[in-house]
Amino acid sequence: MHRQPLLFMTVLMLAAAAGCKKPAPPIARPTPPPVATPSPDANRPPAPPTPVSEPRPVPPEPIAEDPISGRDIGDINKNSPFQPVFFALDSSEVDTTAQQALNANAEIMKKYPTWVISVEGHADERGTAEYNLALGERRAMSARTYLVSLGISGDRLRTVSYGKEFPFDPGHDEAAWAKNRRAQFVLTSK
Repeated sequence: MHRQPLLFMTVLMLAAAAGCKKPAPPIARPTPPPVATPSPDANRPPAPPTPVSEPRPVPPEPIAEDPISGRDIGDINKNSPFQPVFFALDSSEVDTTAQQALNANAEIMKKYPTWVISVEGHADERGTAEYNLALGERRAMSARTYLVSLGISGDRLRTVSYGKEFPFDPGHDEAAWAKNRRAQFVLTSK
């Protein structure tokens, strides 16, 4: 007997609790995007971009006519603006005196950027022909390497060795030999 009112009360409490429960909020459904109506311009291609004007190249300043540029190659080589570079006995080392001459030669080459130069290596008459040719080549390459280090393009410099074949001074003493141990610069094209 006691059980029934208790059971009835429990059911009543459960029913009341179930009745107090809040209903779930409605779930919003996404709205579809609006349907686009084609405009009359839809079939036209887009307009081309506005052209950009290219900068006009500025021509280089004309080099004022100077006493060297108007002369032909043979005349320039006859009265060469280039200084020869002299070397010590059995050496191809570029010393400080040779560096000064090469610095001056580099300035001339920078002033005339189209000139191509042949660097000729020479030796004195002492030694075998083979040795002197090799020494002349080392001297020409040393001068060329120094000029390249100063910013002269290697494409503008050719090297050749004449050994003892073309002495600057035909004498047979130390004074003549010192003049013959050299690198000489010859303009080959301008």
